Formats: sequence, C-alpha cells, structure tokens
Amino acid sequence: MTNPLLSDWTTPFGIAPFDRITDADFEPALDAALTEARAAIAAIADNPEPPSFANTIEALELADETLGRVLGTFYTLAGTDTNDARNALMREFSPRLAAYGSEISQNRALFDRIEALWEARETLDLTDEQARVLYLTRLSFVRSGSALEGEARDRLAEVKERLAVLGTEFSQNLLKDEADWFMELAEDDLEGLPTFVVDAARAAGEEKGADSPVITLSRSLVVPFLQFSPRRDLREKAYEAWTSRGANGGGTDNRAIAAEILTLREERARLLGYDSFADFKLETSMAGKPDAVRDLLMRVWEPAKAAADADAEKLEEMMRTDGINDGLEPWDWRYYSEKRRKAEHDLDESELKPYLQLDRMIEAAFACANRLFGLEFSPAEAPLHHPDARAWDVTRNGKHVGLFVGDYFARGSKRSGAWCSAMRSQKKLGGDTRPIVLNVCNFAKPAAGAPALLSYDDARTLFHEFGHALHQMLSDVTYESISGTSVVRDFVELPSQLYEHWLEVPEVLSEFATHAETGQPMPKDLLDRLLAAATYDMGFQTVEYVASALVDLAFHDGPAPGDPMAKQAEVLAGIGMPKAIRMRHATPHFAHVFSGDGYSAGYYSYMWSEVMDADAFQAFEEAGGPFETEMARKLEDHILSVGGSDEAEALYLAFRGRMPGPEALLKGRGLIPA
Repeated sequence: MTNPLLSDWTTPFGIAPFDRITDADFEPALDAALTEARAAIAAIADNPEPPSFANTIEALELADETLGRVLGTFYTLAGTDTNDARNALMREFSPRLAAYGSEISQNRALFDRIEALWEARETLDLTDEQARVLYLTRLSFVRSGSALEGEARDRLAEVKERLAVLGTEFSQNLLKDEADWFMELAEDDLEGLPTFVVDAARAAGEEKGADSPVITLSRSLVVPFLQFSPRRDLREKAYEAWTSRGANGGGTDNRAIAAEILTLREERARLLGYDSFADFKLETSMAGKPDAVRDLLMRVWEPAKAAADADAEKLEEMMRTDGINDGLEPWDWRYYSEKRRKAEHDLDESELKPYLQLDRMIEAAFACANRLFGLEFSPAEAPLHHPDARAWDVTRNGKHVGLFVGDYFARGSKRSGAWCSAMRSQKKLGGDTRPIVLNVCNFAKPAAGAPALLSYDDARTLFHEFGHALHQMLSDVTYESISGTSVVRDFVELPSQLYEHWLEVPEVLSEFATHAETGQPMPKDLLDRLLAAATYDMGFQTVEYVASALVDLAFHDGPAPGDPMAKQAEVLAGIGMPKAIRMRHATPHFAHVFSGDGYSAGYYSYMWSEVMDADAFQAFEEAGGPFETEMARKLEDHILSVGGSDEAEALYLAFRGRMPGPEALLKGRGLIPA
C-alpha cells in the first residue's frame, strides 16, 4: 500500500491525512524524503550550468519539500500526543537530521555556487526579497561551518549531531517527569479550593485512572492549586515537584545533559571563530551583543526586585496574621498574593473565571483579527492530529487565507507550555501555498459537558499564541525561508506580545467575557477591578522571568560552566534573588534553552520584544484607539506580512518611525510611574 505521507494529499486544505497515518509510516517516509532531498541537493551542486539565483537559491528553497511535509506531520504528533513509538522515532531522527544538515553545509560545490552568486550580487538584477534571501542563505551556510575544512569541519558535524541527541533526551526526560507525577487528594484536601479547581482535579484524576481528584504538573492545574489551597504542606509538596522536574535523579535527570550541551555549544562557537556561544547566537539578533542584553535586563531587574521585595514584606505580614512565623517561601507566594489581590482589588479568580470561557475567548481573538485585518473564521472539517483539536477556515473578502487549528487542552502525552507552529508555511515559489497554522496550549480540560474556563493568564496566553498565528497567516512573501515567523528571535515575540494588548481593551471584554451559566456580560465594576489590577504582582512575575534570562545569558557568555547548577546559584546570588521567588525555569526543566537551540542565549527575547510591543500599542492609542484602521494596515504591511524580508529594526522603523526605549515597558508593568 502507498505510504500516506508520500502520496498526494487530497484532504481538505491539503492537510496531512492524520486519519490514515500510523507510526509505522514515519521511518520509511523519512528514508524516502531524505533520499529525494539528497538527490535534489546533488543536482544543484553538480549542475554544469553556471550558478544563477533560480538554479541555486530557488532550487534550494524547493529541494526538501517532501521532507518538510513528513517532518511537519511527525513533529505535530510528537509534540501534542506522543507515545513510546514516537519518542523512539524522535531519538532516531534527531541525529540523522543533524547529519543531513551537516552534509548540506559541508557540500563545498554547493557553497562555491552560493559564494559565486554572493560575489556577483550587484550584477544579478535581484528584487529586494531575492537579495535578502541570498544574503540569509549565504549567512546560514557560513554560520553552519561551510568555510571550515578538515578536522574542524568533521568535528563540527559531530558536535551538532550530539547536540541534536541531547536536546531530544532533555525534552523527553522533562515530559516523562511531568506525565508521571501526580498528587492524590482526599476529600478533606479539597477544602478551600474553588469549584473550578476541584472540577479540574477530578477530571485529571479520571485521566490518570485514579480513584480520587489529583493535582498534576500541568501549569493550568498546579498554579491555581498553589493560589487557593490553604494546606501549606500540600502546596510545598506540589511546588517542589513542579520545580524539580528534570532534577529527580535516575534516568530522567537533566543536569548532566545540560552541562554537556553547554560544553558542546561553546566548542561549536569556538570552531566557528567566536569567543562564546552568546557572541555567535546574538550576532544575527537585534541585540547584537551580550552586553546589550545584560544592560536591558538589569535596567528592568532593579525596579522589579524593589517591587517584589516590598510585596514580600506585605505577604509576610499576612502570614503572621495567620499565625505562621516562618519566612515567606516560594510555595506561599501565590497563596498569599491571591488573598492580597482579593483584599486590595476585590478580585477573586473564582469570581472572574466563569466569565473567561475558552470558546468566548477564541471568539474574542477572532473578532479582533476581523476588526483589525478583515479576517473571517468559519469552522472547518478536516482530519486533525487529536480529537480535542479544532479547525477554522480563514478567509478575507471571500478568499482563502489559511487554515487555523487550535489544540487547547492539557494531556499527559502533550509537552508542557504553549506554542505556535506551521504545519505548512506560506510561500509563492512553486505555486501559491497558503499556510496551515497550529496553536497549542495546555489549559485544564473540564468535565464532560462543562464549559472550559480560563484564568486571565490563560486568556492572555491564548491571545499571545494567536498573535504568532496571525504572523504566519498574514505572511505574503515568495520564499518560505523568510515566511511568517522566520525572523530573528528577539523580534519574533513582537506580534504575539502585541496582540495580548487587545485582550485588555474594555470593549472586547465587555462583549466576550460572558458568564458561563447566565450568559450575562462581566459587570462593569468587575471589569474595572480586573483592569485596575493589570499590573498587580508584576514584581514577582518580572523577577522570575528576568532571573531566568540572566542565567541563560551567563551560561553562554564565556566559558561553559562545569556545573550549571552551581553557576545558576552564583548568578542568582549575585543579583540578590529574593528568597521567596525562584526562576521561572530552573536549569533542569529550562526547555526553551536546552530542548534545542531556539532560545539558547535568547530567553531575553520576550523582554526585548516587549520594549517594542508596549511602544507599538501606544502607537495605536496615539492614532485614535486600538482598532485604528491606518495603524492596523501599517502593522500588517510592515511587520505581519513581510516575514524576514528585511532587517528587524528596519521593519519596526517602517511601522513606527523610531525605535523605542524601555520606558514604555516599565510603565506598562507598573514598575515606574505612568
């Protein structure tokens, strides 16, 4: 029988035929796709015709289409619904794909053709987009070691292959720790928990096959438990399990893996002629240099730490009122902060949550995209990767724009966190290809028949990931290599973080924040209290994030630490990390940094982008409001539609006319007076 991964996809929207694919199909499909890609690369490299943009660069863009299709399908399943077979395939595929990448970058004949085009670029009559693709293609080859020879070239290939293996192991260890741990609760242990937490715990218990409610390490369950459980002993147990992922000893311990990854990254950078991995990684970023990153982070750290220290004193006073004379601990912060928020802002998560229904928040995200960009969303039937997933046909003026897929609920087979990925990216080369975009979240799944209720943080996550989806869906470029979110790391979070601001627009909440039982809109006084508390506890949130970003930078800016945990402790001591706050992502479960190179030496990117997103939303307000038509057009024309077709700074300048400083960010977080 024909392998469904290799046959023509006659499915709606050309999506992968998930209903016909089995795990046994992936290995032979990868073999065939790699063979096809290698033949295409060889044909380009050995072409007797002189190099041209069409027969070299454009041919490279199209060389691995089948491989991309196979891997896009596989990684969708491996990330959202893994199993033992898929885990084994990931471990097998990672080094093979790294070796394939090294083959391409080390193909001297191919590199010589690219170099010849680069040297003759002034005579080639290229469009601006083509010139950008040529520049980026050559840069990628150089940074991949194409100019290296002999032992250095061979060693770099070995290093990259080993890093691919280690990143996969790190991810799988983390997922196993998350999936295996849960804490059973007796009926007495439910005391003080809001109904939505109890319902989520019961639903989690059913999924785990337990005879009682359970707390898992899903963020959407463990965080509300830490917020509301009066049982300090149970909070400590849950918190320590949550923050000990990847550091429990045995076969899933990630500490030695992290150390080896850092050592190999330093070696990779030095083989390529850089002083440190941070210098190598940041060369192509907006920040450019480690010192620029450190400067921004420390400018935010000082006011954030001052705010957190002041908040800690107030929380300790509340503890003493409860008769607890111990110092404030990390498992106490969320509990007493929630009580303080109730006291100071009359804001209670259990009162708020019924107004934040998942379906209504999806509608809100769609409605904002309609008002800003004219997009329309209608439910679509297509074979999807999991029964929980849903799809929408995205159109504008009756023309198909893309397929949007949402997969919102936590499950043991899904990796933690939230992300956006393109199952298929937009491009025009080889035919007009419209994107298929996936948003993945990990919200607590409700009991059968009950509506899914979000925290305000969950709702913000939904808008964030949808901002990434818009970057993919509104992409309008010729070449896939610069399509959608194919931009530098410290620019990629701008569209996503900017879109979060529309959740805070009062008219959006007034329309879409409706009660799950009564259908009534959120009362104005509750809406006012919610928005007034927008920067509440921002010292805590900023400290836990910036600490993680500073540790990431320290790991990669200089010699690799022999003991990453000791280095982590040294950095935190040096900045005066508050005792009752820990890093958002401690080293053994810092997947952003160790599951791959994506955010390595780049976790700061969220804050770098936040400097721009605060300023960009301010531009809308200055122009007349959040739905100002001309600003929306400029946002699409200069940022959302153009992908990586120009330098990030040039794109932002075209949109805003100037580059911002961090003041808007600090004001937006309430860390300096507005």
